[in-house]
Amino acid sequence: MSIWPARSRATGSLARVSCGFSCALLLASTIACQRSGPEGATTEAATEEPAKAAGTALDVIATSTSASNSATEAHHGPPDIVLITIDTLRADSLGFAGNQRVATPLLDRLATTGRVFSFAHAHNVVTLPSHVNILTGRYPYQHGVHENSGFKLGEEIPTLATLLHAAGYATAAFVAAYPLDARFGLDRGFEVYDDNYPVGSNPTEFVMAERRGDEVVGLARDWWEGERDSPRFLWVHLYDPHAPYAAPEPFASRYAGEPYLGEVAATDAFLEPLLAPLLDHNDGSTLVVVTSDHGESLGEHGELTHGLFAYEATLKIPLVLWGRGVVPGTDGTPVGHVDIFPTLLRAAGIEIPTDLPGRTLPIAGSDQQPPREFYFEALSGAINRGWAPLHGLLATHHKFIRLPLPELYDLAADPAESNNLIDRDRRLANRLRGRIPAEALEPAKRGDISEEELRRLRSLGYVASSASADASFTAENDPKNLIAIDRKLHQVVALYMERQLPQAATLAREIIAERPTMAIAYEHLSEALREQGRIDEAITALESALANGVSHPGVTRQLGLSLAEAGRGAEAVRLLASTAGGEDIDSLNALAVAHYSAGNLEDAHKTLLKVLSFDAENTKALETLGAVALRAGKTAEARRYLEQAIEINDRLPFAWNTLGVARRLLGDNAGALAAWQRAFDLDPRSFDALNNIGWVAASIGEKEMAIRAFTRFIEIAPPARGEEIRKARQALARLQ
Repeated sequence: MSIWPARSRATGSLARVSCGFSCALLLASTIACQRSGPEGATTEAATEEPAKAAGTALDVIATSTSASNSATEAHHGPPDIVLITIDTLRADSLGFAGNQRVATPLLDRLATTGRVFSFAHAHNVVTLPSHVNILTGRYPYQHGVHENSGFKLGEEIPTLATLLHAAGYATAAFVAAYPLDARFGLDRGFEVYDDNYPVGSNPTEFVMAERRGDEVVGLARDWWEGERDSPRFLWVHLYDPHAPYAAPEPFASRYAGEPYLGEVAATDAFLEPLLAPLLDHNDGSTLVVVTSDHGESLGEHGELTHGLFAYEATLKIPLVLWGRGVVPGTDGTPVGHVDIFPTLLRAAGIEIPTDLPGRTLPIAGSDQQPPREFYFEALSGAINRGWAPLHGLLATHHKFIRLPLPELYDLAADPAESNNLIDRDRRLANRLRGRIPAEALEPAKRGDISEEELRRLRSLGYVASSASADASFTAENDPKNLIAIDRKLHQVVALYMERQLPQAATLAREIIAERPTMAIAYEHLSEALREQGRIDEAITALESALANGVSHPGVTRQLGLSLAEAGRGAEAVRLLASTAGGEDIDSLNALAVAHYSAGNLEDAHKTLLKVLSFDAENTKALETLGAVALRAGKTAEARRYLEQAIEINDRLPFAWNTLGVARRLLGDNAGALAAWQRAFDLDPRSFDALNNIGWVAASIGEKEMAIRAFTRFIEIAPPARGEEIRKARQALARLQ
């Protein structure tokens, strides 16, 4: 009887080797990681004396007593501060912004009694750098974080949390998704930094690790209610409007034709337990800020989501302030994310650093504002794909986009950015181009990234690569001319998820023909081929990537692990040994799989223990240790490792399936069947789990269960598993 732990998609290629129970264990191939205006500043504001804190918060903010309610004036201590960031929320997707197709009653109420800044902009169009901008008050070229992966905020840079905590605030953050994991540096200064989305998430899910907004808000609300001894700073991050759009009911049905708006409406409802009590009992003790990190394109300018361009669909963001010192109204003053930081410091009575590019927001009513300029960038295409980098400048209502094919728009006359003025006003374009700081144009230097980050990037159509330091990009490298490639990449992912694997492979080959140095295309091609059992073709594809000069550690790891799956473990060890140095957890995990495939169980065990010395909750290392122990005949030890992995995250089909093998060997047939069923429920492509259920159920007289399992296995198993299918047919015939 064959008992094979499940093969899972996003963990990629699997190494098949024999074990003591005449079984083949499949090990995952892609190792999912667990868990200034300075000199040359470009803004005119930076040439002026920065705003400095003076006196108490009330001295500074409550300048318009005629519009402030009496409750506000009754509180003279530092205000409680609530910062809410809603990921991927378009500025025009809310009721108070004039959108009549969506119901957002809570945020509408906040806006009606608060101050809406109707011309607010982000400076990045992806999650991590945009939040760093908000929480440090600095531009990306000042703090060094330009993308969602491979970047970490330096410890030398103060944040809202570090400064507020030093001033006596209780501080807590509750974040919803992987891009804001504590590993990226935003946890500093927070006494509580709750980023407990699923660790080592189900590798078959081709999406970002996240948790729903109502769960995040519930945890934040509990902390808020339990912390009353000092002023409070609470940051709540919700990820729900991010693609894929899958709102819960009743919003899914109500917005079936516009699922993005369904997510927006659901997010509004999720916030009610936190915001409604503040709105109902406004005692003037709290200052609330609600904004987004960036918007969402929804197809405008050919962009399906966000990250490539910096048009208004993704760069313009909602910004509402409510509470202490805020005069209700709508303000069209040009403002940016960098203005939030000094505003909240001033509200708390904390001295504002003198090197910030932003200004305090005019929350007590508009005063005369000098002209503003804001820097922005969209570097995901450059960093991850080697395309031309996008830098730009907003000067009041004029917007300049620096690309090989430059763009200039008058947003007051052309908010849809349909009329490029570059040929009509070269003088203005050249002036704005010259105002972009030289520091911003230096190539962004990304550090090492994990397999978890790689997998998340792939889910968005990206993969890490080394962006060229050559500034001589041409029109060929302009993302506007590569949008068709971007769409094809999204289509490959869609075909893969729909299990149209031959079509996905064909389309990936088309992309390689057009862009032979694009690593992501090789990644997608090899994945589609492996899923069809065409492992030799997958290896050939990855080898051709290296031959074409695609230098990327993820490609090397994937090739090594594909070799392991093909039974070429010794080759895999030779390939991967040179990359698995130091504390590179992903390379160590990959090397352990290669050792396992080569039969070097002791080396595999030592390598995995080294991983756990760096990350005790690395579920990939734990489930691989379970497989190693199982093959070594240490079944009870295997069970312990696998149960430990599942305790950390119970959505790991590989761990459940291998646990089923261990339980079967220990005589626990019921437990084995339950584990295999759980694996199949998590991943309907867990063919081994299904086959195992059939054989074990048949052996203990569970005839109907065995018939169902064999029937389903025969229906869905890929042709490459022909011998197993043949044996399952024979067993089914005997049962019937």
